[in-house]
Amino acid sequence: MRVLITGGCGFLGSNIARDMVDRGHEVLVFDNLSRTGAATNLSWLQDGGSVRYSHGDIRNPSDVERVVLSFAPEAVFHLAGQVAMTTSLADPRLDFDTNALGSFLLLDALRRLRPDCVVLYSSTNKVYGDLEWIRYEENDSRYFAPDYPNGFPETLPFDPESPYGVSKGSADTYMRDFHRMYGLRTVVFRHSSMYGGRQFATYDQGWIGWFAQKTLEAAKGSTEVVTVSGTGKQVRDVLHAADIVSLYATALEHADRLAGEAFNVGGGMDNSLSLLELFALLKSQTGATLNLRHIEARRSDQRVFVADNQKVQTATGWRPAVSKEEGIARTLGWLSGAK
Repeated sequence: MRVLITGGCGFLGSNIARDMVDRGHEVLVFDNLSRTGAATNLSWLQDGGSVRYSHGDIRNPSDVERVVLSFAPEAVFHLAGQVAMTTSLADPRLDFDTNALGSFLLLDALRRLRPDCVVLYSSTNKVYGDLEWIRYEENDSRYFAPDYPNGFPETLPFDPESPYGVSKGSADTYMRDFHRMYGLRTVVFRHSSMYGGRQFATYDQGWIGWFAQKTLEAAKGSTEVVTVSGTGKQVRDVLHAADIVSLYATALEHADRLAGEAFNVGGGMDNSLSLLELFALLKSQTGATLNLRHIEARRSDQRVFVADNQKVQTATGWRPAVSKEEGIARTLGWLSGAK
């Protein structure tokens, strides 16, 4: 198949691009290389051969239409986006243009030019808002939601909060509606936390990679103070890059069955971690302790999000295979080696 990957030089895009090539697909990555690490990931993809590249911006209708016309994709993995909550609060217009408008421009071009295309979209758990209406309890290391022992299902109220949540929620809704109205085979994944190789994490986005990098620096003698927003008991289920790659490949195979649906996707309860538990796991694997300072919690930060993967597992048979312990070890290894 001809597979177009928007944001194809990012963390998720570059991992999926390499996998799609390995599976024998013709792959074009579309990216403006604005994000830290994107140019490095492009070099990595081109070193591997067989991946084509098109420079363009998802916010530019001419760029979007050009790549759809010239490449004529049979499947699109729409991964381009503004991904940091803090950035959305500081610059909501940029966030809207990238996530909401950019997604609409892509869908509209596909509707007109490639109506038989499959579209897999990377959405977010933030479409459910801050989830403060849920009953929480806590222990020494984490918050938990006792009424949801298997994680949160897709039946949670759709209630986006923050510019980031609203822009991604808008794109999420457009994806599903373009299936209903125009027949595009769109599939939405509402991701929890993702991590692994090719992720050039920052303080604002990619918390697993960020704290892993700071732990490696501490192991080499750094005494830098590392800030933690809130109590550190916030919980996410973490999904390693290898499992994300297998998810998207599986979804492509089952696109007709999944079309028009949205799925919560994460590592599941077995792969859930609070920040405090992550620090303990990093210490057990490196021997290093971070010099931590707690600051005010981030606005609209969910205390807990763990995906109930039952819907996607039933539909496709996919389930996470990489444990959080193995995944953290792989991430530390990638961060320690050549990038």
